[in-house]
Amino acid sequence: MFPGDAPTSRPAPSSSARWALVALAVGLVGAPGSLATPAAPATQTSGTPLASPSPPAVVAEIQAAVEGARQRFEARDAGAVLACVSDQYRSGGLTKAAVREQLLAIYAVYQELRARVTVDQVQTVDGSTWLYTTGDISGRVPFMGRVTVLKWERQPEVARLEGSSWRLFGFQD
Repeated sequence: MFPGDAPTSRPAPSSSARWALVALAVGLVGAPGSLATPAAPATQTSGTPLASPSPPAVVAEIQAAVEGARQRFEARDAGAVLACVSDQYRSGGLTKAAVREQLLAIYAVYQELRARVTVDQVQTVDGSTWLYTTGDISGRVPFMGRVTVLKWERQPEVARLEGSSWRLFGFQD
């Protein structure tokens, strides 16, 4: 919730809606809930780690991409938000086309949206870039006021560099 917002209780969004909301909030796409959220990377049996901290330059680029997407999300710029999602995005059965539908539905329901997103960690896992985010989204609904749409903690997502831009790629499952 944001300062001055009245607490409001409402049913939790469906699993696919939560996926899309996190995706949109991150500006890159994330997946909490019951859609097989992957566990944190482990180590191989040989003792060689699968995950390692990403270089500081990559972390800074990811943070900038997430902040830019968050701003575009709040500005209701669907095209710019979707530009942060790879055309090959697939995660938990969700595709870029499904993210687009969810985004447009969210914009139709909420008069105003606010998102807070923090990049908790960025790791390189078997050559892929994993980011973990924490955040929340609230929206203003006619006659109800501001409601909390979604909250999440340390949700993972896979991003990749396409050209000169970081885009959400998903777990390809």
